[in-house]
Amino acid sequence: MLAQLLQRTLIAQLILGSALAYWLHARSTLSKPQAFALVGAFPFLVLALVNVYTAVVSRGPEPWSAWVRSLLGEYRAGVVIFLLRQPWTRKAPRLLPATGTHKRIPVVLVHGYLCNHRIWDDVAPQLRAQGHDVFAVNMEPLFCSIDCYAEVVESAIQALLTHSGQQQVALVGHSMGGLAIRAWLRVHGRDRAARVLTLGTPHVGTQVPQHVKSKNGIQMAWKSEWLDTLAASGVPAAHGLFRIALTPQDNIVYPQRAQVLPNVTPTVFEGIGHLQMCLDPAVIQWLKGQLADVDVASVAAA
Repeated sequence: MLAQLLQRTLIAQLILGSALAYWLHARSTLSKPQAFALVGAFPFLVLALVNVYTAVVSRGPEPWSAWVRSLLGEYRAGVVIFLLRQPWTRKAPRLLPATGTHKRIPVVLVHGYLCNHRIWDDVAPQLRAQGHDVFAVNMEPLFCSIDCYAEVVESAIQALLTHSGQQQVALVGHSMGGLAIRAWLRVHGRDRAARVLTLGTPHVGTQVPQHVKSKNGIQMAWKSEWLDTLAASGVPAAHGLFRIALTPQDNIVYPQRAQVLPNVTPTVFEGIGHLQMCLDPAVIQWLKGQLADVDVASVAAA
């Protein structure tokens, strides 16, 4: 579903770019080769403008050097994820067995808003090589309540536990994915969760402008009623499971340093953007370290 939406968005941008290029060429502002170049570059220019806008409105009291690094890194991540990977997704998510010989805890990867499982293309192979069975889900429908995604997570957990013979899984959520995991915990409890890692998750909501409102977008708004209800639902008892990573240059989820849970000290990654967290080598290394120290033997005995 998301892939089709992104393909249509790209087609619309190419049509708009063609119209602009034709108008500029007709006015002798651009040569024919320059006009063709503008058409091809138009989606990249749109992405750049969106990145600059979100980086400007989200900027906190952080060093300019880190902000510039995050702006450039987030643009690269956006090109990879939104232009090169996600629109061309054809295969449905499936369980990916570990390729490493050392058996470790199975892992569910849960993406965020307007993303699909392809955002984990850099993460999944490294976790599999470390010995983790991996299931990267697609959360659909795109614009429903976050509560609906609890059953998507549950289905992946059941598949992993059946395949691995273990009794617990670890869960990794990026952005809204971390809230979907918390919604799953509220419904199904913590017994089958050995660890929860969140990357750039709006645990207390984001102030990003919502130009197109959706059910899940409204739920992720700064200190929303849904988030208040989630925080009061008993899920805080599971906070010992959580490890939180955030970036002070997050251009989508801000105020950035407020995105924490009680009694959970976050790991802070400087100079990277929101999407970039799923591609950044330091963040991936942190994920691997947090998952490698989960004792499978103790999990099986739990």
